[in-house]
Amino acid sequence: VQLQASGGGLAQPGGSLNLSCAASRSVFTFKVMGWYRQAPENQRQLVARVTAGHSTYYADSVEGRFTISRDRAKNTMYLQMNSLKPEDTAVYYCYAFLGIEYWGQGTQVTVSS
Repeated sequence: VQLQASGGGLAQPGGSLNLSCAASRSVFTFKVMGWYRQAPENQRQLVARVTAGHSTYYADSVEGRFTISRDRAKNTMYLQMNSLKPEDTAVYYCYAFLGIEYWGQGTQVTVSS
């Protein structure tokens, strides 16, 4: 299984970015898919995840601003990030779990004016 993350970049505070995680198999076959982020000198933090049963979880810090979703036709998971804050600056990683964990490469998100 391969995961390819993309969509990071520079955004202004209050702006939006939409991260993508393209998978080499159907995103609906994984038990769990989600996004982590890691800022410099910080531990990797779970941002959002979605289960095979369509349950979602969001970290308190992004609840109401970020939305995780999946597209069956495109084998892709997304993280729509709105109302971005400087503290959202980090490298974002997508992952998937199906017996073992699979990780995509990171995509840098920088929120700065």
